[in-house]
Amino acid sequence: MLTDSIPPVRAAKPLVRFSFTALRWSSRMLVATVWASAALFGLYILAFYAAALYEGNMARWNQVLPRLYEPATTAATTGIGLHFATGGIILVLGSIQLIDAVRVRFPAVHRWIGRLYVLSSLLAAIGGLVFIALKGTIGGWVMDAGFSLYGLLMLVAGLQTYRYAVARKLDEHRAWALRLYALAIGSWLYRMDYGFWLLLADGLGHTSSFSGPFDRVMAFFFYLPNLVVAEAFIRARSYQASPFLRIVSSLILLAATGFLLIGTYYFTLYYWGPAIVGWVTGS
Repeated sequence: MLTDSIPPVRAAKPLVRFSFTALRWSSRMLVATVWASAALFGLYILAFYAAALYEGNMARWNQVLPRLYEPATTAATTGIGLHFATGGIILVLGSIQLIDAVRVRFPAVHRWIGRLYVLSSLLAAIGGLVFIALKGTIGGWVMDAGFSLYGLLMLVAGLQTYRYAVARKLDEHRAWALRLYALAIGSWLYRMDYGFWLLLADGLGHTSSFSGPFDRVMAFFFYLPNLVVAEAFIRARSYQASPFLRIVSSLILLAATGFLLIGTYYFTLYYWGPAIVGWVTGS
């Protein structure tokens, strides 16, 4: 999906050819990294939250964000449970949708996975919005606003992705699908960003009530930069874009790849890996 619209350019100036080549390979590196990391995190979400539900130990949900589970708020808990369950699904399915070979060789599979992917994205957004409307977030009105905007953007991107697919407007469909995936990986990046901040700044600006300066920034930062990167790529892959824009976009993609590689290694080693292995082995 990311690289199929960046064709080789042979009859062009050297700088133009270089810019297209740099964009193609940097996007492939990012796709591979995102695919592996998001798929691992999706499995972790299913392992952690689904296992807690199966074991009847839903208080474990509060280890990530306090007050996610409270026995007296059944409707809100149902909403956030729907959000987590479908969130894990969209990370795994969205990663599959990024594989060009699936789309080209098995278009029917691509379409059916896409339908389930969009439906899961809509349910994840609705579940989160229901939770916020009924209970609110631990971080107060700033987190409420940031997370609500995130859910609304997910709804819009999901509906637009499906709308343009049905209309067979493939360029628009792929652009909105990229925006949807950029939003879908937000919950994964939220945890990764916090992990890096705790490591590098010892949690400066973070409070247990998620109302500190850093927490307020993170209420929006976990998804807005993703959309900026997605928009830069959507515009850079056009023939009308300048070589400078494509090269800058390539550097942004490479920087994002490096960040994700480091984060994926440490999170898999200390958090995601043990939870997934424990879920699979039943230990």
